[in-house]
Amino acid sequence: MIVKKKIAVVLSGNGVYDGAEIHEAVLTMLAIACNGAEYQIFAPDIQQFHVINHLTGEEMGEKRNVLVESARIARGNAQPLSELDMNDYDALIFPGGFGAAKNLSSYAYKGDGFTVNTEVENVIKSAYKAGKPIGALCIAPVILPKVLGEVMVTIGNDPATIASIQIMNGKHVETAHGEIVIDKTHRLVTTPCYMLDATIDQIAKGADNLVKAVLAMV
Repeated sequence: MIVKKKIAVVLSGNGVYDGAEIHEAVLTMLAIACNGAEYQIFAPDIQQFHVINHLTGEEMGEKRNVLVESARIARGNAQPLSELDMNDYDALIFPGGFGAAKNLSSYAYKGDGFTVNTEVENVIKSAYKAGKPIGALCIAPVILPKVLGEVMVTIGNDPATIASIQIMNGKHVETAHGEIVIDKTHRLVTTPCYMLDATIDQIAKGADNLVKAVLAMV
């Protein structure tokens, strides 16, 4: 009997402007399945920073829950991040979207002085301590040097975000569409995705390359 590798995927809601970037989330899930592994979706059971009308880009006067919204992408099969035990999983992956910078952390509105959600920080440290690989797409890699310090990541080529990574003593490598950066020492894999002006096929390539690299480290 073949035992499949298990990947914990952490989402930050549903929709690029206030949650998880849907293309990045779904294509990460697809890449995991196509590469012979399986995934489980997790998300913090917290209120979103705010809700954005994705048609107009305007803020809406309502409240939504990150776990409930993430369950839309997971077809209902989403678990609270507080229940994630990295002993049960082989790797950890964070798709991007503004939710990573608004819900999983406060980077979007606090800049260099941002904080990371405690549950997010705990699972990153747990995976890292256990030597399990961590993948992050788009803006999500900015969380890694905040939690882990002197690590190597990529978010593409955005000067402001690169400066933030360097302020946190992280090392940044500029990348193009579909490319990944592997920090072998710290067992991290990152890719820029929609931090660049990307198309959905380029997102698919980046997600697949990242998942392959993460699985190779397991």
